[in-house]
Amino acid sequence: MSCIRRNNHSITSEFILLGLPINPELNDMYSALFLAMYLTTVLGNLLIILLIRLDSHLHTPMYFFLSHLAFTDISFSSVTAPKMLVNMLTHSQSISYTGCISQMYFFLFFGDLDSFLLTSMAYDRYVAICHPLHYTTIMSQSLCVLLLIMCWVLSFASAILHTLLLTCLSFCGDNTLPHFFCDLSALLKLLSSDTTINELVIFTVGVVIITVPLICILVSYGYIGATILRTPSTKGIFKALSTCGSHLSVVSLYYGAIIGLYSFPSPKDNNNKDVIVAVMYTVVTPMLNPFIYSLRNRDIKGALRNMLSKRASSQ
Repeated sequence: MSCIRRNNHSITSEFILLGLPINPELNDMYSALFLAMYLTTVLGNLLIILLIRLDSHLHTPMYFFLSHLAFTDISFSSVTAPKMLVNMLTHSQSISYTGCISQMYFFLFFGDLDSFLLTSMAYDRYVAICHPLHYTTIMSQSLCVLLLIMCWVLSFASAILHTLLLTCLSFCGDNTLPHFFCDLSALLKLLSSDTTINELVIFTVGVVIITVPLICILVSYGYIGATILRTPSTKGIFKALSTCGSHLSVVSLYYGAIIGLYSFPSPKDNNNKDVIVAVMYTVVTPMLNPFIYSLRNRDIKGALRNMLSKRASSQ
């Protein structure tokens, strides 16, 4: 293992990513599978963004946040998937120190941004169903932009805090990460310095980034559920559920993976479960989101039909 000098301290110049816990003989098959999943993620989410931009009927707060969620999903998956695919195809496992720290920062940033955007979308659904007469007044363009700015600022603050605290500590020893990307928890296990402050910050920030948004989402849907039960018409109930079903499905996928990861931690000598769960929320969930919103959402399906019909008529 090579180390370089910085500020009179030796630090690791590169890390070794062990990758996915798969049979080497099946490497090519899994490479093709993950490449197809990544391309589906990018193209599917780009299609969502394109439809929202082109169809004026989708220029509403709900789809404003959805377009930014689609962009975040592309970015979130792109932080880890391309490097994983390159390593699998070239049989190279190394990543530079700078590349590793950068990957960790952007992974945290876009992961946190996902959480805040889902919370903003839950608030939008709460206002739409619980206060429909005041929806356009409350969910104004200025409020939507303000919520988006807050999402970005809080995500940046969280990611940069973890990154700065990590770079202040010393890496010089074992540089092997039992993961397919530079995960913060895996990196902390390699540190030769005291990580008490880092672990305290992870817990504190985790409460703000994950727990508080999840509570806000649950409270929003609690009020939505109560409002739906008071709705006299069955048609009104189904209409309300149709507008929330897609968002609830995405929330369940996102938080379900995170809860599974942290509620049932892997043994110290076996990291396979953590790696598999990480694949779920970095590759699988961003890929499924466009399908969830296109198959369960009549507005998106209508916009897609309109775009295809216009293209057919122009030929």
